Amino acid sequence: MPQITQPTLIARLTAEAVGTALLVAVVVGSGIMAQRLSPDDVGLQLLENAAATAGALIALILALGPVSGAHFNPVVSMVTRLFGGLSTRDTILYSLVQIAGGCIGAMIANLMFELDVVNLSTKDRSSGALWFSEVIATIGWVLIIFCIVRSGRASAVPYAVGVWIGGAYWFTSSTSFANPAVDFARSLSDSFAGIKPSSIPGFLIAQIVGGLLAYALVKVLYPVAQDEEAKDK
Repeated sequence: MPQITQPTLIARLTAEAVGTALLVAVVVGSGIMAQRLSPDDVGLQLLENAAATAGALIALILALGPVSGAHFNPVVSMVTRLFGGLSTRDTILYSLVQIAGGCIGAMIANLMFELDVVNLSTKDRSSGALWFSEVIATIGWVLIIFCIVRSGRASAVPYAVGVWIGGAYWFTSSTSFANPAVDFARSLSDSFAGIKPSSIPGFLIAQIVGGLLAYALVKVLYPVAQDEEAKDK
């Protein structure tokens, strides 16, 4: 049988950085475009932003998932670590490149629309309802990924995650950030998708709490992954 070569750490970190950068560029860029195309219809702006994000997320996971797992999210990397899929060192490195990549993606979006490369957001997003929304949005994102993977259907993850995020834009009052890297990145653009830097801590705490709650739920629902069950038979 041919030997399967695992991607190097450099390749995996590159995939996480590039994937997160492109994801954020889509989130921020489509938000700016939506504002310009539909200046008087916030609902239509949200629809345009959500559709672009959902489609891009599916494509990015399909392209980069085989290299790094396509986390693009420090909470996903944290839960992967809790399940033993990453070392502590790699989890930290993944998170750092995700945040850096996301910030670069926001700058790219700003430049594409002839805005200042760093354009700090003034959009305040601080309330209990928004934080609760982030807990729910993050639970959903993490639960979907790990329940599907542990049930032996990993190939369905890109589509399930994309559909979840597209839907969560609409049913959460926070429009479903659900990602610490996205928090920092979206603070760099004073546009439809932005978040005021002072609003970030509340979102970060809510997302970490959501990730931990999702981890606990997955452990209850799928205490043994599908491939592990097969080995025991």
